[in-house]
Amino acid sequence: MFDKIKQLTKDTAIYGVSTIVGRFITFLLVPFYTNIFSPDDYGVIANLYIFIAIFSIIYIFGMDAAYLKFASQKSSAGEKDNFSTPFLTVTIISLFLSLLIIFFKSSLNSILEIPKQYSYLIFYSSLILFIDELCVIPFIKLRIERKAKIFAAYKIINILTNVFFNILLIVYLKKGIEAVLISNVIASVLTLLIFLPDIIKYLRPVINISLLQRLLKFGLPYLPAGLGSMLIQGIDRPILTKLTDLNTVGIYNANHKLGIFMMLVVNMFQYAWQPFFLQQSEEKDAKKIFSKVLTYFTFTASIILVFISIFIDDIVKLNLGGITLIGSAYWSGLAIVPIVLLGYLFNGMYVVFTAGIYIEEKSIYVPLITGIGAAVNIAANFLLIPWFGIIGASLAALASYVVMAFGLYSITQKFYKIEYELGKLFSIFGIIFITSVIFYWLKAEEVLNVFYKSIILILFIVITSMVVFSKNEILTIKNKLYEKFSLQKPKRF
Repeated sequence: MFDKIKQLTKDTAIYGVSTIVGRFITFLLVPFYTNIFSPDDYGVIANLYIFIAIFSIIYIFGMDAAYLKFASQKSSAGEKDNFSTPFLTVTIISLFLSLLIIFFKSSLNSILEIPKQYSYLIFYSSLILFIDELCVIPFIKLRIERKAKIFAAYKIINILTNVFFNILLIVYLKKGIEAVLISNVIASVLTLLIFLPDIIKYLRPVINISLLQRLLKFGLPYLPAGLGSMLIQGIDRPILTKLTDLNTVGIYNANHKLGIFMMLVVNMFQYAWQPFFLQQSEEKDAKKIFSKVLTYFTFTASIILVFISIFIDDIVKLNLGGITLIGSAYWSGLAIVPIVLLGYLFNGMYVVFTAGIYIEEKSIYVPLITGIGAAVNIAANFLLIPWFGIIGASLAALASYVVMAFGLYSITQKFYKIEYELGKLFSIFGIIFITSVIFYWLKAEEVLNVFYKSIILILFIVITSMVVFSKNEILTIKNKLYEKFSLQKPKRF
């Protein structure tokens, strides 16, 4: 069992390197943009990318999940049909939708509150959507084939290209916010060109109707599910815009992005987790492995949560050559960071619970759960923002992630029951709660410094480790470490 979890950890680490490096490089554009563009211009960029994120779900309409499912389990169709059918279908739908966006660009500009002088940017958005969706199926093929290193390399190339042209166009060629989208288009085109030989190799100019029907049956429920998920991630910005002002949205958006550190952990875990549980589902001890994965994930994520929450002020205010992680004008929003991190932790638990959905092909429940989560998010935003401002918006997102995690857990237990270590999980959250009470009490008393913060973190890790790991698990981990470094194994007394 530990060997299989070790393989999951190895794949997660590889995906993690690309995800962490890539997202962090992208994150560095946030202070870059906010120091160059006005809040109004930055707001236009934010609205366009929310639009792109939401429409990317419509463009792929669940075909990514369906392809991952059927190609991983070697469906009766051949390898070329498994690739060609979803790829061609996505290509046709994406082309149609991009042309539709261009046709209705005036209406979309009005909805997104984009000024007339930037109305042409919707064209770039439609182009980004079209090209990026052509790369989705090839990227998933790399995951299925467990080519994590190649996957990571392609992602890094895409991001570095994007960043390079951002700097070139904005700093040296003095372009405006259109440079952000143009850079994205160039990076997307390059990625597609890299994939082109493999696309040609596996592509047949035929859509297997029988396979397409199975793909749609499994994948279409992920369309409303994906939309619900994306609304949870992005709907708070336009609601904040309506209920407050662009300045508040700018502060919220900058601090919300500090949740990237937990989001990265969830994303890199998800990349490795989905192929892993599909391949392990037929194993005798599969459910026991899945149970341990949830415990270990929650343990790891809780350490990240506590570490960043305790040291976020020190991290953000660290001055390197006159530059801080986010500008001082945004520091008033740091209070939302622990809430955002906790939300992503529950999102990670939700990802773990998706195993039963994939294995038993019960994707029909996914839109129900995400729909409820999105409804909770929207309602909570309108309810809490007038009272608590940006903290209310972050609490709304947290509430939706909690509802989705518990909802999916409750449903999957009915058809794919797993004996999760609930006692350990509740203990972890109990220790998080006690730690936060102690931390904020000491913070209010103004007696905290780096030393005391370090003591709090160390105590949290030690106490939580004692709860999570049994003696046998600790011994097994020790044995693995000794084997790794070619040392003598510890003896059992």
